Amino acid sequence: MNAPRTRVQRRPVHGVLLLDKPLGWSSNDILQKVKWLLRAEKAGHTGTLDPLASGVLPLCFGAATKFSQLQLEAEKTYEAIARLGQTTTTADAEGDVVLERAVDLAAITPERLAQVQAQFTGAIRQVPPMHSALKKDGKALYEYARAGVEVERAPRDVTIHALELAVSQVGKAQTAIKIIVTCSKGTYIRTLGEDIGQALGCGAHLTFLRRIDTGGLGVQRCVTLAALEAMTEDERLACVQ
Repeated sequence: MNAPRTRVQRRPVHGVLLLDKPLGWSSNDILQKVKWLLRAEKAGHTGTLDPLASGVLPLCFGAATKFSQLQLEAEKTYEAIARLGQTTTTADAEGDVVLERAVDLAAITPERLAQVQAQFTGAIRQVPPMHSALKKDGKALYEYARAGVEVERAPRDVTIHALELAVSQVGKAQTAIKIIVTCSKGTYIRTLGEDIGQALGCGAHLTFLRRIDTGGLGVQRCVTLAALEAMTEDERLACVQ
């Protein structure tokens, strides 16, 4: 016979904890884990990060959940790697490869990169990816995508405040572009990487994504989940500001 589960005694916790979200966790799953570690009554997060993304995720507790709307509106900065020559169903490494093209590395000169960088800086329009949580007729787009249904999506206006592109590598022989971007809310970095690959004539998909700043809150100020789990209860509470 299984022993009865011990009920966690919740308590009021107020403030913001800056978490360096690990790979493989959804934003909501990591929120529930930290809420359990703190035994907090009320909690929310500020801006979803995909399971394949890591980095700054402010978690708000108690009265500080009102702060979450401010962070949702804030500019965000990301580091990303886009592998050139392959387009996938999800615009990242989780999807199936749908198109492969040769990469003409000689054509990706500093001048060409500067042109593409300028093309995607400032006010731009993006078509949201099918594998996203945006809703159509009350249903998330990714639900349609999983059912093999493509629905029409209206382009959205977003702003790229700053963009840096540099030739990089994935593994030993796969040419990639390193992207550092500061952008407005609603920007899809997967779509940006895919569009940059298209502009370079060979396609691309993201293999790495890390949010390094949101609204002036940098990743160097964040605590990791592993560190949080190793702390005493009082030390965890001290991380909530």
